[in-house]
Amino acid sequence: MSQRILRLLIGLIAYGFGCALTVAAGLGVDPWTVFAEGLSRVTGIGVGWITNIVGLGVLLVWIPLRQKPGAGTVANILLVGTSMQIALGFLPHPDAWWLQALMLVAGVVVVAAASGLYIGARFGPGPRDGLMTGLHARFGWPIWACRLGVEGTVLVLGWILGGTVGIGTVVFALGIGPLVHVALPVLATRDKVPAPAHV
Repeated sequence: MSQRILRLLIGLIAYGFGCALTVAAGLGVDPWTVFAEGLSRVTGIGVGWITNIVGLGVLLVWIPLRQKPGAGTVANILLVGTSMQIALGFLPHPDAWWLQALMLVAGVVVVAAASGLYIGARFGPGPRDGLMTGLHARFGWPIWACRLGVEGTVLVLGWILGGTVGIGTVVFALGIGPLVHVALPVLATRDKVPAPAHV
């Protein structure tokens, strides 16, 4: 159990750091971070703190979807945005394209490895992933359609609000799936975990 908790905490903190790398690169970020950036520009609140607030808001949507959060869900809301906000306080924001590209790629790789750690710890999905599975369970929509619909919506809204959409958004979209696919079996805990009570 203690090893799983450690994996969860390291994974979530690293996830926030990876997201911060993509933000600092300035070449475009994933859809949810585009949304957080847009809200940050409008409200003046740091993008990391907005990420936490959005995570809490998404968790509230779980109620009508009859989803039950796990400890990992709550930890996700508390740690990812906080880690991102702290990291953005010391990360450089380079102008040279090659440094931007390097930070972008590093960020995507760190996010993928972090996903392998925290998902593999099996303490429950993050609020955004739980939203996708909740929509699937409640309405029977395919997971890919739920993800496309939700992430497409937050991407457009974030872009309208001033979030950064660019080549980094495309790199993230194309790279994160295959990288997480590699990271999960490598970084998942080997501890035996009781089967979940519900699907």
